[in-house]
Amino acid sequence: MIQPNDIAAARARLAGAQRLLAITHINPDGDAIGSLLGFGLALREAGKDVTFYCADPAPEMFKYLTAFDEITAQPQGDFEMVVVLDAADERRMGPIAKTLGRRPDLLFDHHITNPAFADINFIDGEAASTGELVAELLEPLGLPLTQPIAEALLTGIVTDTLGFKTIGTTPKTLALTQKLMLAGAPLSKIYDESLFKRSFAATRIWGEGLVHVQMADRLVWTSLPLAARAASGYFAMDDADLINVLTSVREAEVALIFVERADGIVKVSWRVMVQGFSVAPLAKSFGGGGHAPAAGADIPGTLAEVEARVLAATRAALSMNGARASL
Repeated sequence: MIQPNDIAAARARLAGAQRLLAITHINPDGDAIGSLLGFGLALREAGKDVTFYCADPAPEMFKYLTAFDEITAQPQGDFEMVVVLDAADERRMGPIAKTLGRRPDLLFDHHITNPAFADINFIDGEAASTGELVAELLEPLGLPLTQPIAEALLTGIVTDTLGFKTIGTTPKTLALTQKLMLAGAPLSKIYDESLFKRSFAATRIWGEGLVHVQMADRLVWTSLPLAARAASGYFAMDDADLINVLTSVREAEVALIFVERADGIVKVSWRVMVQGFSVAPLAKSFGGGGHAPAAGADIPGTLAEVEARVLAATRAALSMNGARASL
């Protein structure tokens, strides 16, 4: 729950800082980029000098957002204040976590596994996205809402709820969406750019993954080995949202995808399609994090080893959860 004392403390810190660094997590998704740019642009409207940091390249599908081209992996100079958005733990900030030499001042996140690693932590596990949380807190923090800010924050909401269809979507989500639309956020454009349009290479990586899709024990899964990325020409470190395609399988309750990386890490993503089952503890047991319906982890090992371990753990957890709870 957001505490009034934290709001007052955050306002005081923001008032006393001029040069700020805004950070989001590695392998960024729409909520990461949307909340990063949305909050950062609000700070700029308030007269602040803001640098946007992400260790990994932002997906090009979000290039329609204001200041997208300013996101950098090499911030320069010193900063009076550090704000982190949508990072479930310190490691998710990437290499900068080891070079900051300080705790972040502010943190905005909606992952229930977040250990609250900043001085002031705004964490709401019931929020459907970090974009939703930021949209809710702009006014209490004394920050403005303009069209570019609204567009960025609504991008975070739309992408993390998959167009308002995830279990965590609430009346508050829709009320804040209305507020952002009234501020000028173009919902139809955001839907089109962030959920439907994709590059030819991304379409081909879907083909590579769907060829090998499997289902058993209420689980549906596939993998994207390095060879698949080479064959498709898709070299981003994510799954091109293929995981969301797997969630459409009617007979399954949990979807997983395994993405092999060249550094010996396998990126694992879980998605839940039923109520009453959380994958957050599973992800945490593998060193990752997330929230009940969606979580992820970066696991060292070969693709085959990681796939076997994760599938066994997920089967066991799902079995312990009991009978299927239909949506």
